[in-house]
Amino acid sequence: MDKTNAMRILDRKKIPYQAFEYDPQLTDGQSVAAELGLEPDTVFKTLVTCAGGASYFVFVVPVISTLDLKKAAKAAGVKSLSMLKQKDLFPLTGYVHGGCSPLGMKKALRTFIHASALGMPQICVSAGRRGLQIRVEPSALAEAAGASFADLTADEVQ
Repeated sequence: MDKTNAMRILDRKKIPYQAFEYDPQLTDGQSVAAELGLEPDTVFKTLVTCAGGASYFVFVVPVISTLDLKKAAKAAGVKSLSMLKQKDLFPLTGYVHGGCSPLGMKKALRTFIHASALGMPQICVSAGRRGLQIRVEPSALAEAAGASFADLTADEVQ
């Protein structure tokens, strides 16, 4: 398995992780969790948002949840947010839809991880390409990504 930028960042910071390969045709997180035999609340998706024209934020939330844009905007300290258009994802981050990792983007963007991750020994996020996930300790991921934790979802995640 070839290393991704996200994996190289974790290696450089000496943060342990476990990599999982899955069918890259799977695009929804719950299917990925099922294929990997993981609890869906431990598999997180990486979402990129835009505030106005030039401010971008990254939110990492469980695949079983929906990002609450009002809560996300509050966490980011902005008036409002919208989801980044899919066509703008690669030019901004260097990642494609379904393979966006909170680590190793072209530019460092302010990143937030849903607070439910704090109660888990490990969570899974994209390793930076379709078909590859990494499982890592949440606070180590936050340290590597320069992220903070916040309540970000429309639903309650336990």
